[in-house]
Amino acid sequence: MKKIITLFSLLVFAFSSVVVSAQSDKKTATKKTETKQETPAKKEESGPKLKKDGTPDMRYKENKEAAKKTGPTKKDGTPDMRYKENKTKK
Repeated sequence: MKKIITLFSLLVFAFSSVVVSAQSDKKTATKKTETKQETPAKKEESGPKLKKDGTPDMRYKENKEAAKKTGPTKKDGTPDMRYKENKTKK
């Protein structure tokens, strides 16, 4: 019984090593065939500067000014909804 188990474990080990080596060969072959795409030079954007997740980057002046409220606010800083300017702006 020990011989059968030993033989079976050796076969499993041999098969797994063959599969792993075949997969690594496939990965290296695909890496060699890939070519790098050249990116055009970045132009100065006139729009707001964004972080990687798409939210405005508040380190820049134009983003801070855009975030400011234009209408009257309450003491806690939220817009006062009694005024027309705050009702129409969303």
